[in-house]
Amino acid sequence: MSRKLAIIGLGHVGSTVAHQIVSAGLADDLVLIDTNESKVKADALDFEDAMANLPYHTNIFVNDYAELKDTDVIISALGNIKLQDNANDDRFAELPFTSKAVVNVAKKIKASNFNGKIIAITNPVDVITSIYQQITGLPKKHVLGTGTLLDSARMKRSVAKRLKIDPRSVVGYNLGEHGNSQFTAWSTVRVLGKKISEIAVDKKLDLDEINREAKVGGYTVFHGKKYTNYGIASAAVVLYQAIISNSMTEMPVSNYREEYKSYLSYPAIVGGDGIAEQLQLDLTKEELKKLQISADYIKNKYAESME
Repeated sequence: MSRKLAIIGLGHVGSTVAHQIVSAGLADDLVLIDTNESKVKADALDFEDAMANLPYHTNIFVNDYAELKDTDVIISALGNIKLQDNANDDRFAELPFTSKAVVNVAKKIKASNFNGKIIAITNPVDVITSIYQQITGLPKKHVLGTGTLLDSARMKRSVAKRLKIDPRSVVGYNLGEHGNSQFTAWSTVRVLGKKISEIAVDKKLDLDEINREAKVGGYTVFHGKKYTNYGIASAAVVLYQAIISNSMTEMPVSNYREEYKSYLSYPAIVGGDGIAEQLQLDLTKEELKKLQISADYIKNKYAESME
């Protein structure tokens, strides 16, 4: 049985995801869809040209929604990155564009009889993930977003740099919205087996500054080159791998939490059936309050987008 992936939106992020997939041989069949016909065809040809020098072969299909019928996973990377260039560094600046585009795409996905899993990268990702689930009618556990998987990685990078260790030695989460209401749940963060609170005083770590760096990290990259791609593409690919390999990996991704009546980022076990299990963290009262604020913000924005 072949591993079949579709990527919708071949801008900076989508094409970077596709490159990682092709170069690492992570899919047997790859469907590329974009409204820019010449761009997506050029990318497909470029990938095919690369294959003679790669150890893997990938069958590539272009702009054919009928190919989604037997696709395992769809990654949504469509968007309008120029809208991110706003004074408030607000991912919701894309919503008027992406909400309409996603409704259109989701209807085509449903019409194709797709019955796999959807990974949303498209911003604002928590609202967009909600829209995909509503329009396609897929089970909530089969529609998820990259959420704060990348923001958590940015937090780990910030902590690790200060302690001069590998970021994989840092464990913990950023929770809530993939946006300005997210926060680092410091009660979850461990470094080399110790609570971050035990290390912060000794190492003189400014946790507020690290939290800020994680929150604005995307815009730090964006203002340097007017787009982001490598970090978010890696997050999407590792999430895809968890699904396609049924790895049952714990990840802070955007998933529907019944107690908040919303999609938001909270750690879950991800495997072949999407969200296999939702975890329950022992958060502080302050963290629970922040999570509720973030959930309410996402729900309000989702309601506005569907009016």
